[in-house]
Amino acid sequence: MGVIVIGYIPKPEGRAALALGAQEAKARSASVVVVNSHRGGREFDRDDAVESEAQLDEVRRVLQEAGVEHEVRQLVRGLDPAEDLINVAQEVGADLIVIGLRRRSPVGKLILGSNAQRILLDAPCPVLAVKGAE
Repeated sequence: MGVIVIGYIPKPEGRAALALGAQEAKARSASVVVVNSHRGGREFDRDDAVESEAQLDEVRRVLQEAGVEHEVRQLVRGLDPAEDLINVAQEVGADLIVIGLRRRSPVGKLILGSNAQRILLDAPCPVLAVKGAE
């Protein structure tokens, strides 16, 4: 049984990563570690933490209904989301990382988001990137 790490944000790209990650976990008989990463500081206060936890409760419900063994981590430790995802993948010996990508304009397509690019280049395992639905 393997482990799949899913990068989650409460946006269409995060929901797409969650859905595909759960599907992959079922197909591979793998467990899932969902990572929701925030830098912290003044931009992430108590109200944000409460709202984020409520959103992660929905993630837990989705995975439970899918019958996927899971762990959900909300990380607020000052690291870039890419660093958090890579560190967790290394820690758990992940077989796969699933991330969501937002749709970009033609010019934006020339440059992949910095977090996504870093994950793709530095991940210790294969990375599956999925487009978020609009």
